[in-house]
Amino acid sequence: MHETVARAPKQLFIAGIWRDAKAGSTFDVVDPATGEVLCPVADASPEDGVDAVTAAAAAQDGWAAVPTRQRGELLRGTYELLTDRADDLALLLTLEMGKPLAEAKAEIAYAADFFRWFSEEAVRLPGRYTRSPDGTARFLTGSRPVGPCLLITPWNFPMAMAARKIAPAMAAGCTMVLKPAEQTPLSALALTAVLEEVGLPPGVLNVVTTTAPGQVVEPLLRRPEIRKLSFTGSTATGRWLMTVAAENLLRLSLELGGNAPFLVFDDADLNEAVEGAMVAKLRNGGQACTAANRFLVAESVAEEFTARLADRMGRVAVGPGTQPGVTLGPLIEEQARDKVAALVADAVDGGAKALVGGTPAQRPGWFFPPTVLTAVPDAAAVLHEEIFGPVAPITTFRTEDEAVAAANRTTYGLVSYLYTNDLRRALRVGERLETGMVGLNQGLVSNAAAPFGGVKHSGFGREGGEEGIAEYLATQYLAVAI
Repeated sequence: MHETVARAPKQLFIAGIWRDAKAGSTFDVVDPATGEVLCPVADASPEDGVDAVTAAAAAQDGWAAVPTRQRGELLRGTYELLTDRADDLALLLTLEMGKPLAEAKAEIAYAADFFRWFSEEAVRLPGRYTRSPDGTARFLTGSRPVGPCLLITPWNFPMAMAARKIAPAMAAGCTMVLKPAEQTPLSALALTAVLEEVGLPPGVLNVVTTTAPGQVVEPLLRRPEIRKLSFTGSTATGRWLMTVAAENLLRLSLELGGNAPFLVFDDADLNEAVEGAMVAKLRNGGQACTAANRFLVAESVAEEFTARLADRMGRVAVGPGTQPGVTLGPLIEEQARDKVAALVADAVDGGAKALVGGTPAQRPGWFFPPTVLTAVPDAAAVLHEEIFGPVAPITTFRTEDEAVAAANRTTYGLVSYLYTNDLRRALRVGERLETGMVGLNQGLVSNAAAPFGGVKHSGFGREGGEEGIAEYLATQYLAVAI
């Protein structure tokens, strides 16, 4: 077992205690770069999940009563520890998820930034004092924590997605049950150990790792103690969770799938556009809900943009994320690689041409090469489904209206990317794009200080920014007679 993996926690964390699953069950965490087992981790049952909810409920009143400055100091301490241990945590993340070490270290910094941001927001909870219109009363309006929260995070950014939910919940005074993805539990458990070390009280954060998420999660959503669900994952799963959560009228934050368009107009700086495309497409190997899924390029510059992008994509170093110089790691599992291969094959069968890449790499692990597709037919599934891989399908447009219509021709609405040097066009097009976020002349929109989230089938609610803490607060108004 790798030394870094050996040091990482592998048990459930409930009521401040590291413990095995009650049934003694475990599951294997696999290195996607080799297909080899890294280690076993506790496999929670529904009974373990109930214990976690019970612990969160028991800790709620005490945690809500902790002064906001004190909560903020715990958050700040977490930021500092994560920053100090970034190298070790990044290696752990790379081993279980596959992304290159440089990207893993950037994710640790991104995760830490949520704790820094919300350490500052914790002491600025909203409230106001006003007079009634008739002058006979005073209105005191404040906020209080919504209560125990169930947090469900994905495998693609296992440290950052946990931080993006835990930090605002902590700042607001909510206790939590965290269910990380079964493919990448080690990063979430390592983060939990950091929070334990800085002094987070027992029961405030409880973590259950499981290979039976539906069996564990569904009964928890029906528990009266849980008052909020925050989920990042697929639209199909989000729709199911929303249905179950309706029974108890839970507060919901759902960050779901994407089909991001990347628009390049004829006045764009093509060097900037290609650099942005590399970030928007290849960050995390394309395994991101924010990944550019469809490249819409003005006809007059399409040939040059495509040639430049194909050249850059063809020179990407592919391999295990732990190897020096590697900038593209494996996909998360065999099923993911096969899905990407099927989408590319479908497009090529329909008349598309692969300028680079196009077929799975013949090597251990779940690798797929950077791929650029041209002449992609409108009916190709690669234009309509979330790819979650390093594949860039390129189509063209002639007019601004045509570009906007094509960009909006999807049920998803998380993020769009827009490249133009015309300020008026940027404002016109940006305001017409049906997405919760727009990257203008940049291929990266994620920032702890900004509200992250989408519209349409990409979900609702925001994480990060001033809006992020509001998701965990309930408004309370007190009328005072004069």
